[in-house]
Amino acid sequence: MSSQVESYSLPPAVRRVASDFRLVGVISFWTQLVLAIVSTLVLLFAIFSFNTRSNGGNPGTGAGLFLVICGLVALYVGAYWAFSYIRLSKRLRTADPRNRPKPKDATQALRLGLIINLAGMLLTILGGEAIIGALLAKSLAQPQGGAIFAERLTQFVQPLDIFVVQANINIILAHFCGVVGSIWLIWRVNRQ
Repeated sequence: MSSQVESYSLPPAVRRVASDFRLVGVISFWTQLVLAIVSTLVLLFAIFSFNTRSNGGNPGTGAGLFLVICGLVALYVGAYWAFSYIRLSKRLRTADPRNRPKPKDATQALRLGLIINLAGMLLTILGGEAIIGALLAKSLAQPQGGAIFAERLTQFVQPLDIFVVQANINIILAHFCGVVGSIWLIWRVNRQ
């Protein structure tokens, strides 16, 4: 009951911004976390499968996987940063205006979240380009209608290769959600 009394003593603009931070923080955090976990599992499966079979000599796959993993790490950092929006929302709701973060601090936190997600998206897109290039090279090198020998099976595009592409797209989608959330919050904060 006292928290309701304290929330009504807050200026309406602060209440709206705090509610926006909480809503976007929760949605962005869970979206990024779920997609990061799914992508991690798919990439771990792919990495262990690539280690058990020959990689087919695709130079783009190794560099591509490295960049995608860097993008995945940035995604976990972005999810943590989205969780910090929830904490910032709680600090905005404090009754004492001296303990409340300044609008400049909130905007700075949003800018950093935006930079984290944009950098992660860039890394993931570059990794995806390398992976798609390697898959294209594999598909172009496939003999048309020839006999398939077991030792040359790794030269063909396989379902596991598509899993890696799917994980890559999931990571890009999660970063995109973080970018949209940060931009929307910047717009809401600056509108007040």
